[in-house]
Order: sequence, then C-alpha cells, then structure tokens
Amino acid sequence: MTYTGDERGGAGRDGPWWWERRREAVLDVGLGAVSAAECALEGVQFAREAGLPGAVGVLFGFVVGATLVLRRRWPIAVVLVGIAVTPAAMGFLLSVVALYTLASSEVPRRITATLASMSMSATFVVMYLRTREGAADEPTLVISLSVFVAVALTVPPVLFGLYIGARRRLMESLQERADSLERELSLLADRAEERAEWARTEERTRIAREMHDVVAHRVSLMVVHAAALQAVAAKDPVKAARNAALVGDMGRQALTELREMLGVLRAEAPKPAAVAVAAPAGGFEDGPSLAELEALVGQSRAAGMVVELDVRAAGAGSADPAGAGSGSGYPAEVEQTAYRVVQEALTNCHKHAPGARVVVRLAHRDGEVAMQVENGPCDGKAAEPGLPSGGNGLVGMRERVLGLGGVFVSGPTDDGGFKVSAVLPCVSRA
Repeated sequence: MTYTGDERGGAGRDGPWWWERRREAVLDVGLGAVSAAECALEGVQFAREAGLPGAVGVLFGFVVGATLVLRRRWPIAVVLVGIAVTPAAMGFLLSVVALYTLASSEVPRRITATLASMSMSATFVVMYLRTREGAADEPTLVISLSVFVAVALTVPPVLFGLYIGARRRLMESLQERADSLERELSLLADRAEERAEWARTEERTRIAREMHDVVAHRVSLMVVHAAALQAVAAKDPVKAARNAALVGDMGRQALTELREMLGVLRAEAPKPAAVAVAAPAGGFEDGPSLAELEALVGQSRAAGMVVELDVRAAGAGSADPAGAGSGSGYPAEVEQTAYRVVQEALTNCHKHAPGARVVVRLAHRDGEVAMQVENGPCDGKAAEPGLPSGGNGLVGMRERVLGLGGVFVSGPTDDGGFKVSAVLPCVSRA
C-alpha cells in the first residue's frame, strides 16, 4: 500500500476514509466522475474498433475512469491503469492527473521515473501507430508529433507534481519547525518562570538569614545585659551603669547594621538571575571579617559568658599569637561566612546554654579555614535569659557553609554540651 504526501494524521482531519479533508474527497470524486464520463465516451470508439458491444465499451471506460477516485490512496495502481488503457486511446485525464499525484506523493523517485517513462513510451507508440497510417509519406512529421504528444502528456504533470510535492514538504518542515520553536519557547518561558521563582525564594531566604544574623546576636546580648542589669541594679550601681552602657551600645550597633542593610535593599533591587545563595545584602566587602572575631568574642565575655578563643595558624600546632587575623587574604565571602557561623553559634550559647563554658576554635589550614564552637553543659546557676528561638540558626549556618562548598556538622557532645563545626574552602566559588 502506498500513501501520498497528503495522507497525514493529526488535528483538523474531517474527511471520510483516506481523505484528510472533505474538500479533498469532493475534488477526487469530481475528477473521478469527469474521468469516468470521458472514458465512457472513448469506450464507444474502443468497443467499435474491438468489435464489442457499445455497452461493454461504455461500462469498461466508466470503471477505468472511476479509478481516479483512488489516486491519493493508490497512486501507483492508478498510473498503471492509465498505462494499461493507453492502447485503447482512452483515459487522458486519468493519466495526466495520476502522473501528477504520483510525482507529488511520497513514492520513491525511481518508481516515479520508471512509471513516467513507461507512460511516455506507451503514449509515443500508440500515437505513432495511429498517425502513421494517414501520413505514411511524412515519417519525420509522424515521429515529431508522437514525441511532442508523449512529452506534453507526461512531462508537465510530472514536473508540476514534483514541484507541488517539494513545496508541500517544505511547508510541512517549516510548520514542524514552527511548532518545535513554539514548544521550545513555551518550555523556556516555563523554565524562566521557575528560575525567577527560585531566585525570589532564594532572595527572601537570604534577606531573612541576614536579618536574623544581624539582629539575633545583638538583641540576644542586649537581653543578657538587661537581665544582668536587673540583677545588680540595687547591689552594684557601677556595674549596673556599665551594663546599661553596653545595652545602649548593642542597640546602636544593631540599629546601624539594620539601617545599612535596609539602605542597600532600597537603593538597588537585586537581579533574580544574579542572586547568590550565600550573598549578603550590602555585598561581602561591607560585611564583617575574621579580624573582628576577637571583638565578637569580647562582647560575649562582657555579657558574662566564659569564652576561650583558640586560633591556630596554617602549618602550626600551637595557638596563633597574632589573633584571628592571621588568615587574612581569604575571599570576603569566606571570611564573612566564618564570622557569621561563630556569631550565630555564640548566640545559640546565650540562648540555650547560660553559664556554660564555651570554646571557640579557628584553624587556618592549607586551602581551607575551619571553625568550631563548643559549649559544655549548663552549670545550673545562671538564669535562663528567656530568649525566643525560631529554629533558623542552624539552618542558616548550614546554608551559608554549603553555599560556599564547605562542610557543616552540628550536634550534642558526650558531656551534655553542643558543638558546631564548619570547614570552608579558601577559594571563592563566585
């Protein structure tokens, strides 16, 4: 079974049987009726020449001409029928339309060329035999006329069919490309929307993490100092005044950092495509660094916490006498992330382990910097500060560390304390 280029499944099919559209069925039925009428008339002459009853010739011609209705379904068979009835001098419309349909279909070109050659040869032979009797003394004219008729009835419909078939295939290819492009654009639009939503979510998470880091530590220290102030206000006015001054300093520092963050957020809206998971508002260059770690630990000491800071330099086995700044030269995001991890760990110690001894360790290694904040069990003497906990501290630390390709571990210790450890590569991933 051979199908033409018109036979395609898909949306928009409304024709009966093998026709894609109704107008195709109407056209083929109309052509079949005209061809059947033509062949029926020519069948009268064929019956007379063959010595058959005229009704037989008419019926034969009608059946032959009606096969044109099948041209889209079986173009090869229709062309063969046209070639077969060529000696009977009937089916000119049948042959022309069948050759056009064959050439415009998906039939291999070698088959089209073979059948077209057969049709041309049959037409030439029949035309030559029928004209030589009346012009026996003009053989050149007879041959020329036969060649002209054979070419005229074969070549134009084949060439036109090839053109229409090529044009149809080109239009189908363009339509497929357009559909493919539309699907790709729709997919890209969906992905862009997903990326934009992801960026918005990351931006909200980043801002929430920065607000938490900036506010939680300062406010926690303020609450601790306020509790101490309340406890010693009547007994030690000097210490109470000192704690009140510390509370004021902490509040001013918190307000300053909040103003800086809000100023950056208002001045420059973040671009979703450029959002970094670990990027702080205001940029890394404006954030804290490891050089400020000593001051951070000093604030916790001033609030009454027993904190030990142990800094080890790269390649050294003893404490670094130069302080936390020995590892200077790290990328800004590495230094700020390390600072924030220690800051948040100390804040958690204020919240959950009042009176416990805390050890802050910082190690500068080859290609990485490691930090650890470990607190022992609570001594039971210090009063609970009553600080609320949103459960985001450890989550924020983990996000920061993993965002730079580091390792983060946290959990309880064997003696009832808690330990937070992180290792950061010293090469920026930005």
